[in-house]
Amino acid sequence: MPDRQFGFETLALHAGQIPDAATGARALPIYQTTSFVFDSADHAASLFNLQTFGNVYTRLSNPTTAAFEERCAALEGGRAAVATASGQAASMVALLNIVETGDHIVSSSKLYGGTHTMFNVNFKKFGIDATLVDPDEPENFRAALRPNTRAIFSETLGNPAINMVDLEAIGMIAREAGVPFIVDNTAASPYLCQPLHHGADIVVHSATKFMGGHGTTMGGVVIESGKFPWGNGKFPSMTEPSAGYHGVRFFETFGDFAYTMKARMEVMRVFGPTLAPFNAWQLLQGIETLPVRMDRHCANTMAVATYLQSHPKVAWVNYPGLSSNRYHNLVKRYMPKGAGALLSFGIKRGKISSYEAGVAFIEGLQFISHLANIGDAKSLVIHPASTTHRQLPEADQIKAGVPPDMIRLSIGLETIDDILWDIDQALAGAVA
Repeated sequence: MPDRQFGFETLALHAGQIPDAATGARALPIYQTTSFVFDSADHAASLFNLQTFGNVYTRLSNPTTAAFEERCAALEGGRAAVATASGQAASMVALLNIVETGDHIVSSSKLYGGTHTMFNVNFKKFGIDATLVDPDEPENFRAALRPNTRAIFSETLGNPAINMVDLEAIGMIAREAGVPFIVDNTAASPYLCQPLHHGADIVVHSATKFMGGHGTTMGGVVIESGKFPWGNGKFPSMTEPSAGYHGVRFFETFGDFAYTMKARMEVMRVFGPTLAPFNAWQLLQGIETLPVRMDRHCANTMAVATYLQSHPKVAWVNYPGLSSNRYHNLVKRYMPKGAGALLSFGIKRGKISSYEAGVAFIEGLQFISHLANIGDAKSLVIHPASTTHRQLPEADQIKAGVPPDMIRLSIGLETIDDILWDIDQALAGAVA
């Protein structure tokens, strides 16, 4: 194939895969196997020594999963990727690949609840400290840096806060500090935003969400840019002989995809949060329609946000696509194709509590589903303060961008008039 910069839609359909040479099958086969036969004893040794690339065991690599990894890397404009069993696993792998006991992370405070807990509870058990800062002011990240800081972490669009961060400003702070900027791009998707083009060094996704797109399949992925200078002296595990894998020096040996190889051989191999080949195949089916779906998601969500903004029973609306939103200019800069599928709002509660009004609204919906997910082709709703962020004290919920009256919608692909009808009739019954 001639050298060409293919468009996003073409990459979503073709990257990482050619028709099967053995059978001619156009669709990607599912290599539903745990292990692979070696050509010889020397071939086996070469594979384990990382002298030859190939498949050994599906916990490490699999042809179906490899196609998913290559496609995700292509869509984000990255050098290489490693797939994981879930989005949460992707965030864990991305960080445990480079941080250890005694290290420090600076992160946005406006995070998915599971990531918040990972930083403030689980990582602390490993002796890894995290400082969570208000991401609306990029200099807050600089102020929180310590000599032992080894990564800066943020979400592109915070979930459920639906805030947009200034990627380039935070990326510059990370570069000046000599640490990677890791971005969770789940809520935006690579179709709407490619953080690696705006200062990020590593991107993670919960492919469970928009990439899969149908609420059927768990998965995650970690993508590296291939541009971070791991030999800057702050990451000896990248440059010194690996105690966990035959003394290999990952950065010396693999160069611009060293981070991915280390994640695969030291983190995935040991902890094992592997994406199943069947799940990789399902996620690839979702990616094929990602651009089309995201256009419809954005159009429907903008229509819902505009409708809610003028509704007499709605107290406030948060959607960065609205010109009045505080993040509107950042979204236009980093997400010119659309502001995504997530919005939140609060109900004018009258004489009842905000919780009671939220419960009445959610239980009054007819086809919009009440569940803990986003990115489905179907419209979804949840009350984050009592569900996804329930484990946090109220003060931490506020820092995470979760007020008690917040109702989060993930707008799907249904006929827009039907979505508006369901919302309107539920609001009618929520407050007398």
